Amino acid sequence: MRRIAFQGMKGAYSEQACRECFPGEHYVACKTFEDVFSMVVDGQAHLGVVPVENSMAGGISDSYDLLAAHHLHIVGEYYLRVNHCLLGLKESRIEDIHTVFSHPQALAQCRVFIRERGWNRVSAYDTAGAASDLVARQEIQEAAIASELCAELYGLKILMRAIQGNALNTTRFLVISQKELVSETHAPHKTSLFFEVRNIPAALYKCLGGFATNNVNLTRLESRPIPGKHWSYHFHLDFQGKPDDPHCRLALEELAFFTSDFKILGCYTEIMNSLENPVDDLTS
Repeated sequence: MRRIAFQGMKGAYSEQACRECFPGEHYVACKTFEDVFSMVVDGQAHLGVVPVENSMAGGISDSYDLLAAHHLHIVGEYYLRVNHCLLGLKESRIEDIHTVFSHPQALAQCRVFIRERGWNRVSAYDTAGAASDLVARQEIQEAAIASELCAELYGLKILMRAIQGNALNTTRFLVISQKELVSETHAPHKTSLFFEVRNIPAALYKCLGGFATNNVNLTRLESRPIPGKHWSYHFHLDFQGKPDDPHCRLALEELAFFTSDFKILGCYTEIMNSLENPVDDLTS
């Protein structure tokens, strides 16, 4: 049985992603994203599962920064449909609620629902932690935003389901490993990398030009500040294809020429929609 690390408490959405990706494995809760990466680096976990972006709230900066800082490989991706529930104590009524607790991402995804009711918002360590703390406080005028699984685990009442602003609310997770994945599948692939541009005019435009001229489709571009370099940034990029595909290889050669730092983070099976099974290469 493999150890799969995730950030959050038992019942967190990250654990749900782990369970759907890797059924029947041992799931290890970590307090921070840094702890997830450290467990994989130190060999205490075989794999880590971390969120990188949400279809409503955007990118998750901590994950991108840690991907750049650690020498790990991305070996898979997974899309989890997120349905937030408003959870209260058994005695709570929705009309009596005045304060809601949850992870900042969940609060952002439910901001319209919260704003319409004029409730106070309080950030928590994670969604499952918000549910657990609600039980500990026993305040009937407070609620937590978390999963239906959390209601079962912590004995809470579901006051309302699907309170996120978009019924298609989805979070993308990446699977990280010490070992690079050697995929045998002929399914479409995606490659993730990060790079730092050279200090020349139009550097970013030139870095990306090779992908356009070689007909390589980019699926994501995210900028992050470089620690210790004032107003300097590196970029995380995803593209469709493998690095050794002829057209991708030409695009990467052009990218490398205009960068001062460049690293491929991983190549893995691409998930075309959130209903597909993304980790066939990893479940054995």
